[in-house]
Amino acid sequence: MDDKHWLERPENITKLWRGGWVLLALLVLAEFTYHPHAYFVIDGWFAFNALFGFLSCVAMVLGAKLLGVYLKRGEDYYDRD
Repeated sequence: MDDKHWLERPENITKLWRGGWVLLALLVLAEFTYHPHAYFVIDGWFAFNALFGFLSCVAMVLGAKLLGVYLKRGEDYYDRD
């Protein structure tokens, strides 16, 4: 019996990646089904919302890594006398 968690199994990781790509493609293709009412010119671009969401996520991850550099403590932080 395999003791690995279901998220650690390679076949499930592959399924999750493929499912993510399919979901992304469906969400981008859904933009053909409606007309966005843009407040600004850039809001009306094709796949703007997908791109904006992706770039926002990247910015949050990079910001968290940068914040981690400043908030990081040494391994012996709680063991110091």
